[in-house]
Amino acid sequence: MTEEIKFILDSTKESMNGSIAHLEKEFLNIRAGKASPQMLGGVYVDYYGSQTPLSQVANINTPDARTITVTPWEKSMLQPIEKAIMIANLGFNPMNNGDNIIISVPPLTEERRKELVKQAKAEAEDAKISIRNARKDANTEIKKLEKEGTSEDICKTAEEDVQKLTDAFIKKIDEHLVIKEAEIMKV
Repeated sequence: MTEEIKFILDSTKESMNGSIAHLEKEFLNIRAGKASPQMLGGVYVDYYGSQTPLSQVANINTPDARTITVTPWEKSMLQPIEKAIMIANLGFNPMNNGDNIIISVPPLTEERRKELVKQAKAEAEDAKISIRNARKDANTEIKKLEKEGTSEDICKTAEEDVQKLTDAFIKKIDEHLVIKEAEIMKV
């Protein structure tokens, strides 16, 4: 195997690993019944005119499985944080007690669970598309090498290796999805 092909395979694998990591991160944002600080990961607060992630203007804790508390570093941020959580449309109803914002995480309804499963499936599909794009890029590079004179056999083997990588990573995505789906549907 030539150095170039080894490089193509390594960079393809790295790209596919990045897709899996991204999927795992996205799955953290899909809540599955119990409270976690990641649920507020997509909330941005207007902090002196710029959109800032909530985690950069407040402490986010989960004292129990059904409650999230948000303690801003500046008292003046209570209202903007409360507003940002409402705007994020996460299905939460934040309560402001003057010091912190308390969010009671309601148990998921069957309908909401199904919506979350759909969302998880969409994220998984995006990850698969990303994997397939990495495969396409790798195969394009291999074809270029073949045109530049690398033996046809070596290139065919490399393409088979890329397909094996693709199949393995798609299988990983499916496994992640099955786990997440079970987590969401568990009452």
